[in-house]
Amino acid sequence: MNTLLFKKIFPSLLRAIDVKEKILFLTFDDGPLPEITPWVLHALSEYKAKATFFCIGENIQKNPEIFKRIIDEGHAVGNHTFHHLNGWKTNTKEYLKNIEKCDLVLQSTINNQQSSILFRPPYGKLKPSQISTLKTRYSIVMWDVLTRDWEQKLSGNECFERVKKKAKPGSIIVFHDSKKAEARMKPALESTLSYYSNLGYKFETLTAYL
Repeated sequence: MNTLLFKKIFPSLLRAIDVKEKILFLTFDDGPLPEITPWVLHALSEYKAKATFFCIGENIQKNPEIFKRIIDEGHAVGNHTFHHLNGWKTNTKEYLKNIEKCDLVLQSTINNQQSSILFRPPYGKLKPSQISTLKTRYSIVMWDVLTRDWEQKLSGNECFERVKKKAKPGSIIVFHDSKKAEARMKPALESTLSYYSNLGYKFETLTAYL
């Protein structure tokens, strides 16, 4: 489906937050991973920045202590399915079941203290039937700035330049705390935090504005 047509048909999908202040919303997909996520948390703490982590259920299960650290340090978390499923390639019943499995792991890992209201589809791919069901339970979070930090042909600086070109107050920016993205994500994130902090921006969780 054409991207612009998709936006018109499904306006409920969240792509940015309407704010007047200098605020950006950093998001991280595919963690938590012990090799990457702690580095991200440290970088965020250096700038007193908060972010939203869309976590894969099986990674939460493997790394509960890192997931708990995300929560303890004041960041928000969202559901990213249990097995990183592509909604276009998965039947709706199986897809919804996988999301529920992720949510159960998410809740049990933090002793039922937080049930996420946020969901981001892996690859940004959802069928209309999946959207219809999920929007009654979650805020379905997309983005308006995609760093493309997983693309090996890009450099970290090129990923950062994508942020500079497109970000504005209220933008939702996508990074990945994954091994595939690490080489580009780290310099791009450092540049983003430094550049926008110097411009007077703050970095907040999505849940603080929903």
